[in-house]
Amino acid sequence: MKNKSNSFLSRSWRFLKRFLLILFVAQLIYIILLKWINPPITLTQFSSWVTGNGLKRDYVSWDELSYNIKLAAISSEDQLFPDHSGFDWKSIEKAMKYNERKPNRIKGASTISQQVAKNVFYGREEAG
Repeated sequence: MKNKSNSFLSRSWRFLKRFLLILFVAQLIYIILLKWINPPITLTQFSSWVTGNGLKRDYVSWDELSYNIKLAAISSEDQLFPDHSGFDWKSIEKAMKYNERKPNRIKGASTISQQVAKNVFYGREEAG
């Protein structure tokens, strides 16, 4: 009886490891593809559709947007965007040190790139 349960656990563990590896590789491929392809749907759009607000998407090319709209969007979200390559490592490190000192008052260092990743992969929890 013990051999059967060990064999089952061993097979289950191998299956789980293989399954997680496949999920990881699939997500990595998906992320790489998103560099060139607009996502078919995000979790934010899906939740909007499920809650009855519809699924409306209007993609506008970067060239069609006014310079002022681009500047306003970037400056409202991440004033240092022109100075870093998507991730503000200095602010992230500063926030981590702050959070180690004061664990009851969590401080973030969110950049536009991090917000987009959160919205695409986890859905939007709050506006802003």
